[in-house]
Amino acid sequence: MAIRGNLSEASLADVLQLLALGQKTGCLSIAREGSFGTVHFVEGRVVHAALVNGRDRLGDRLVRLGALAADELARLAAQLPAHDDHALARALLQGGEVERDLVLTEFRFQVEEAVYHLFTWAQGTFTFEPDEDPAPDTPLLSISADTLLLEGARRVDEWSQIEKKLPTLDLIFEVDVARLQGIEVPLSTSQERIIPLLDGTLDVHAVVERSGLSEFDVGKALFGLISAGYVQRVGRSATRRQPPPESRVAEHRNLGIAFYRTGMLAEAEREFLRVLELREADGVARFHLGLVQARRGAWTDAAATFAQVAAAADAPPSVLHNLAFAQAQCGNTLAASSTLAAAHQAALRGGVTPDPRMALLQATLALEAGELVVAEEALSSARAQFGSRQPSAAWFHAAALAAAVGGDTARATALLEEGLQCYPQAVVLHNNLAAVQERRGQYEGASRTIEHALLTDASLPQLHKNLGDYLYRAQRYDEAFDALSRVIRLAPSHGPDVYLKLGNIHYRRGDLVAARVAWESALQFDPEHRIVRANLAALTPPADPVTVSTTTDGATPVGVVPSVP
Repeated sequence: MAIRGNLSEASLADVLQLLALGQKTGCLSIAREGSFGTVHFVEGRVVHAALVNGRDRLGDRLVRLGALAADELARLAAQLPAHDDHALARALLQGGEVERDLVLTEFRFQVEEAVYHLFTWAQGTFTFEPDEDPAPDTPLLSISADTLLLEGARRVDEWSQIEKKLPTLDLIFEVDVARLQGIEVPLSTSQERIIPLLDGTLDVHAVVERSGLSEFDVGKALFGLISAGYVQRVGRSATRRQPPPESRVAEHRNLGIAFYRTGMLAEAEREFLRVLELREADGVARFHLGLVQARRGAWTDAAATFAQVAAAADAPPSVLHNLAFAQAQCGNTLAASSTLAAAHQAALRGGVTPDPRMALLQATLALEAGELVVAEEALSSARAQFGSRQPSAAWFHAAALAAAVGGDTARATALLEEGLQCYPQAVVLHNNLAAVQERRGQYEGASRTIEHALLTDASLPQLHKNLGDYLYRAQRYDEAFDALSRVIRLAPSHGPDVYLKLGNIHYRRGDLVAARVAWESALQFDPEHRIVRANLAALTPPADPVTVSTTTDGATPVGVVPSVP
């Protein structure tokens, strides 16, 4: 179960202690305006942490220490994702260019400093997602949370004092040489290291980068020098206040991707829009903006955004696949089929490994077109493309639907039950299993399945609708009324059938006024609804006792959205 909160209500130290005591495994994401960090846990111990757009890079530190040549770093960096310290550490550990122990020591230093930096954030939000692992092949550590908490608490206390003299890191300081020459008190190692850098031109950011020290150590050293009057503030770095456009683009893009990966969609959208303001043609930002829109269910917007990215020459298969899916969600099946074919050709040209999601989408489109044989062939192809991996929840959904369409409800049931063994939290599989059970006359089983699904996610209106339908047909009208009322609260425009059944229940209870209101609400969605009109006509005085018409429509399966890259 995810844990969410605000740092103004619960400090990072409190959250860290909670996760440690609970021996939790997963990822803690912390966000504030313009900044983002992650801390990964395994059984309550910190195994990794990172800051998005962190200034002090692993490679730069190793170069400053003389452990790695600058040209060798440039060569390695050209082969790796930009500013990916995880990939660099992995490459160094595998290649042997730097002593293994030193790589791990510096990597641990970065992880610890990232956590300590996050401790200083008094504002922002946090989210803990259980069982979320770091990127594949990321070097993992094992650090006691207690160690981090003790050092973090000390730094928070000290930093609150440091900030009074160093409110921002874009300040520029200069050494008072005459005063420093007469000093009798020995300087700390950190102070001796930074003094040559305090030349009246470098801001504190640059001092941190060139000294190889952490922000905290530089701040602590400066605090002492400022307090003793050995250095003076001489200005502020304009380049830090107004970073170059390329730097700003990269920072906003990185933040957007980090926000997207942790489900913070509003924040992600904000960052991607900022990128596009700076560089309209940035395809990466526009593609991820489309992913945000898709995650929100804004399929028309997503289709338009993906189409803009796809218009570029040699659009990758991932763009075309997402465009096809968005087009399908908008009901434009012909365009979706055409785009999907283009995605397949792009994958072949680029030698890209077949994506089972493409075959799965082909199956879905074929089912919508009534082409059962084509759908089954595509499902078989998708299953093969998963290889040794477990098929996705979407595959089980589509395969069960194909079986049900073909009249094989026993196979549909078996597929859905197998899918739920792999994905017990997949509400859509619970819902569709209930729909199949209902079709087979297993009404009590269908009701229990839906009730179980509601324990996982009670926010899906169709679940409450189907439960209400089962209870209604079982003549458990009070329970059906409660379930159908929840549908209205979650989705007032769900459709006429909900209002029809609510009106019928009101009628059975003798509340003719409420029955009329419910039935008239149904007509707002379908003015020609024959049964509703008949029921309203029966209420017109003078009316003889009537038997109100009811419906016996089956449960409605809900769709499933495959995860997008």
